[in-house]
Amino acid sequence: MSLLSKVKKVNEHTGIVNSCCPQRRGGLFVSGADDGTIKVWDTRVKRSVHTLRCGFPVCAVAFADAADQVFSGGVDNAVKVWDLRGDSSSPCLLLKGHSDTVTGLRLSPDGSHVLSNAMDNTLREWDIRPYAPPNRCTKVFTGHLHSFEKNLLRCDYSADGGKVTCGSADRMVNIWDSSSRKLIYKLPGHSGSVNEVVFHPKDPVIASASSDKTVFLGELTQ
Repeated sequence: MSLLSKVKKVNEHTGIVNSCCPQRRGGLFVSGADDGTIKVWDTRVKRSVHTLRCGFPVCAVAFADAADQVFSGGVDNAVKVWDLRGDSSSPCLLLKGHSDTVTGLRLSPDGSHVLSNAMDNTLREWDIRPYAPPNRCTKVFTGHLHSFEKNLLRCDYSADGGKVTCGSADRMVNIWDSSSRKLIYKLPGHSGSVNEVVFHPKDPVIASASSDKTVFLGELTQ
């Protein structure tokens, strides 16, 4: 296995960078930091092309499918939607429902929903389509835990959107059926908080990263 080499370094944030997310198609990526700002970067230049001021430390960011909107979450407990096409001085939509810090965000494979994990021990799915009903929280998943460690636990969709997962402080990898909201896997093995879990883009394989300094790969039954 060859080692990766750094190709570019960008430096504008004045606080710890907690989250980065690339554009699905193109050369943009977005970052969120403790300095309360969200920055959109173009990999072709060494500077940000948008700066969004949240006012609170930002713990998680994600791009919309067309990269015309940015989603953010942080210590103010709300998922914020920012429109990059017009006035971006304030969010164009607030998704409220969490009662504690939002630590992870992930866009659904079809781009119609966003998944959020928070320190209130809930994983929520939101309908982000333009003409969705006012109550945009469509599903709530429970069974995972945050702890006094206050780690930023991430979340993810499977490639077909049929399953969701997130990190958990109880050292377990939790996987739910996204339609029924049933917890279908609770996988042990780690000796520390599971901070991030991701699905393979094609195969029934899941990877988990933990505070125990290990990354596990596991195969799921079909």
